[in-house]
Amino acid sequence: MNFWLYAAGFLFIGLIASIVMTRLFHQRLHKQLSPSRIPITELPKLDQGQVETIRLPTQGGLTLEGWWIQGQQTDRVAILTHGWGANRAALLPLVPLLMKTGWSVLLFDVRNHGNSDEDTFSSMPRFAEDIDAAIAWLKTQHPNGKIALIGHSVGAAATLLAASRRDDISAVVSLSSFAHPADMMKRWLTEKGIPFFPLGWYVLGYVERVIGHQFDDIAPIQSITGVKCPILIVHGEEDEVIPIADVYTLISKTDKVLLKILEGGHDLTPSIIEHGDELVQFLENAVPSRANP
Repeated sequence: MNFWLYAAGFLFIGLIASIVMTRLFHQRLHKQLSPSRIPITELPKLDQGQVETIRLPTQGGLTLEGWWIQGQQTDRVAILTHGWGANRAALLPLVPLLMKTGWSVLLFDVRNHGNSDEDTFSSMPRFAEDIDAAIAWLKTQHPNGKIALIGHSVGAAATLLAASRRDDISAVVSLSSFAHPADMMKRWLTEKGIPFFPLGWYVLGYVERVIGHQFDDIAPIQSITGVKCPILIVHGEEDEVIPIADVYTLISKTDKVLLKILEGGHDLTPSIIEHGDELVQFLENAVPSRANP
């Protein structure tokens, strides 16, 4: 009788220890995967265009902070989405290129980034939800404007996801997107020295449960096939965060994209500025100005 009591006691203690260890592991994982926050402390200085700081509603009653920069026209607006751990200032160097041809620009911080509200976790689908929120705000202000979406890294993947679900986007520019989130996670696990089986396999499943989506369903290689407008895919030939092989996997899924490989790494800003005329020409071809059809 005592043996069974001791055995039950040990099993109970083991169960409690397992629950505690699992919870601690989840907390550690959540912390490791949470983006850093870089606040915005000042308005940008631009040679043209007035910068207006705005707040717009998103999911869960939360709000996002952004900059509205009105160009010569409001019939063409580019919405710019930064990457993981960045903020809206990251893509600010693209603004002068766009404004030279009359584009208005909306930049914003996704949840848990910059000056936007905090949420329980960040994910690529939540980036896409915030892009939808930015589009909704824009339509209340300028309902007749043509919209181009430009995103970097996770913001690029989210841009493709958001565009694949809509028919009111006129052009998409993807900068340094990955092809599949599971591959991104596997590279992260390797960097952390975590073996894929069984721990890494468990991590991938846990992340899917937390974000509420299967990786296959939200992968850019899947969403790009649903985008109806012209797409420009840009990638750095020396990108060490997302290997260039990802971009070739991505474009293999559709014949509706224009590919541009640039010098440089994951941050394409210097190369984009140097090749800005090609970016602008793509947008001009996809979304001609009503003044110059």
